[in-house]
Amino acid sequence: MTIKSPLLSRPAAVEASGADAGVAAHYGEPLREQRALAAGTAVVDLSSRGVVTVTGPDRLSWLNTLSSQQLTSLAPGQSTELLLLSVQGRIEFDARVVDDGATTWLIVEGAEAGPLAEWLNKMKFMLRVEIADVSADWAVLGSTQRIPEWSALQVWEDPWPHVGAGGYSYAVVGEDVHPGLERPWFEYLVPAAELVATVGERALAGTMASEALRIAAWRPRWGSETDDKTIPHELDLLRTAVHLAKGCYKGQETIARVHNLGHPPRRLVFLQLDGSQHTLPAPGSEVRAGDRKVGAVTSVAQHYEMGPVALAVIKRSVAPDQVLTVVDGDEPYAAAQEVIVAPDAGQVVGRQTGFLRGTR
Repeated sequence: MTIKSPLLSRPAAVEASGADAGVAAHYGEPLREQRALAAGTAVVDLSSRGVVTVTGPDRLSWLNTLSSQQLTSLAPGQSTELLLLSVQGRIEFDARVVDDGATTWLIVEGAEAGPLAEWLNKMKFMLRVEIADVSADWAVLGSTQRIPEWSALQVWEDPWPHVGAGGYSYAVVGEDVHPGLERPWFEYLVPAAELVATVGERALAGTMASEALRIAAWRPRWGSETDDKTIPHELDLLRTAVHLAKGCYKGQETIARVHNLGHPPRRLVFLQLDGSQHTLPAPGSEVRAGDRKVGAVTSVAQHYEMGPVALAVIKRSVAPDQVLTVVDGDEPYAAAQEVIVAPDAGQVVGRQTGFLRGTR
């Protein structure tokens, strides 16, 4: 059941749908809200997120054995990201991780929380850990900056786009020019009963704003960029969510094999869409090269500077200079391809773009 955020009572709030149901898509001025969020003068209600806690003295070593990330040395307050994979290396869960010295907090998509807690409970065996889905008791607020007034709150700082210890970049650009640098990101854990008081009179932005900034930062999202076949290499998630030198975990064989070959079957791409239409294609719309379907749009938004933008997952074999078209029903949208994941691993070059960012 979707829990409605009390912040939906704010004037002009329009509820989001899909993964963000229960919070506001916007509060009447989505582009103005997006500018404010990017500038750090507004925050976004992410109470649709799920929150799972793991307590007990074995929590970090236990999660370390299950996941793609090295967690045994995670210090209190330090943020990271982990993946739980299938035997075939496909992404089953993607969690934002922060530990406070007594509890490991896993911030996930709302649809992940219940299944994740259930799966973790099945994996306890005789270890000293306790797992709880506390999504109903905790809310999440997003911001592009650290907020001094919220220093007492537990906060997760997105490591994206920095390449973590044991990580690896599949992007065509170096870390120093990655567009994710333009979007620092923090997610604050707030007791649900204190959400309204914590926000106070602070300006709010809707999820349309946070999604546009995420897309422009090339940041993949579970349930949007992932499907039941997704492996981390396709989305450049080895940079923040996988430690290539850690011990054995489920899915590690696929991680190592594909990494050594350097050829994931698909690749994430950023699309700048023709802005002459008055609509946006829906997620799931076909991406075509000529008459051939080569992938699908996964996320789409109206960016306050670049206009309509999208992320898509396409076949690795599509040439970086291939002209693409997005087709939603009978409506075609011309799409300029900006390569994110290199067709061949390690092929780091200067950024390739169809349009210049910030110009139309």
